[in-house]
Amino acid sequence: MTRGELITLRAMGPEDAESLWRWNHDAEVMRWMDDTYPSTVEQVRGWLGDRPRNTYADVLFGIEATEDAALIGLVMLHGTEPEKGIAKLDIYLGEKDYWGRGFATDAVRTACRYGFEEMRLHKVTLTVVTENHAARTVYEKVGFVEEGRLRQVFRRDGAWWDMFTMGLLADELR
Repeated sequence: MTRGELITLRAMGPEDAESLWRWNHDAEVMRWMDDTYPSTVEQVRGWLGDRPRNTYADVLFGIEATEDAALIGLVMLHGTEPEKGIAKLDIYLGEKDYWGRGFATDAVRTACRYGFEEMRLHKVTLTVVTENHAARTVYEKVGFVEEGRLRQVFRRDGAWWDMFTMGLLADELR
């Protein structure tokens, strides 16, 4: 477990399937995320149970609010190669009652700190839809900077959206 100011990052398991399934089927939660095909709770439980243990290449954490130990989201550092020391970050908060209260910022900061200190990463990268202003604000608070723009690579509601690529070097973490 890794602790931040408001959250604790912990391993996820089959017991988290119902929360993950609910979040993945909530249109508001998934608004700016890549869609997946509909699944059952049993399929999600199977995926969590069959998923290999966390490794250097692929780390999945559940995000728990310290105030009440509620599972509120997840964060991943993945695609990591030791030769490059770079990982991609994905995060979302599925529990909307925790939005706008600093939990996402703390989770991103804590996951990046884990990556830099424990995994000895040099850089963390991510992509974000240009219209996802809330997420961009979180990333910028932590120190991520825009590095590029991917034109019309995300489709939602019949429209194509651009995505920013963003990066954070170890000495830029705030």
